[in-house]
Amino acid sequence: MKIFILCGGFGTRLDNEGKLKPKPMVKIGNKPVLMHLIETFVLQGYKNFVLCLGYKYNSIVKFFIKKKNVKILSKEKKNYKIIFKSQKIKFTADLIYTGLNSGTGGRILKAYKYLKLNEDFLVTYGDGLSNIDIKKLINFHYRKKSYATLTAVKPKERYGLLKFDENSNRLTDFNESKQHSSSYINGGFCILSKDIIKKIKNNKVFFEQGPLKNSIKSKKIYAYKHLGFWKSLDTLKDKNDFNKIIKNGKKPWLK
Repeated sequence: MKIFILCGGFGTRLDNEGKLKPKPMVKIGNKPVLMHLIETFVLQGYKNFVLCLGYKYNSIVKFFIKKKNVKILSKEKKNYKIIFKSQKIKFTADLIYTGLNSGTGGRILKAYKYLKLNEDFLVTYGDGLSNIDIKKLINFHYRKKSYATLTAVKPKERYGLLKFDENSNRLTDFNESKQHSSSYINGGFCILSKDIIKKIKNNKVFFEQGPLKNSIKSKKIYAYKHLGFWKSLDTLKDKNDFNKIIKNGKKPWLK
């Protein structure tokens, strides 16, 4: 199964660094978050990637093609096919420019059509890391005969939680422990049927707001609950948090 990674968005909440590079190129430790993400898949046996590029796509292309352990298999305009081989990991990747202002659905559509695919696939965001078991996710998807399966996660609360008496507004508790949210959110790591491509009408479509939301009526969309590690790189604080984890010698996103 091919892994589509959405790498084309703007890192608007990463201050100045988000203006200089695409978010997947922001470093955690000594390498971009994108490489940490790819590593999580490769170590579970998934080695075929499609990188859907957009904003500052050249920085991602240059990152790969300038490496000594990368071989360019083909090149066509702004698109490359490469093979990456190091002592630790080996994988192939299609680096496909999907436009500057395309929606997430549009990026998927462009890359899928360019590669002339006719198969189910996995898609995730280029800024989120998790120790999700990919094989279990895929098995869940086919067991449910799902049209699309999203990974549901519970992020930790960013701020302290307040509890107070509704009548008097008197504070009864203040919790700064950063507990997990009581609600699930979309954590990426989605398995999609090849038929969902037909639901993406143009390059401006956002996958989450269009095909997924409109397809809920079919009752064939499921959520795979993941209660293990999950964290996204949205802000400068997230980057600092990731680097603290690395500094402590941990990589909880690896199985």
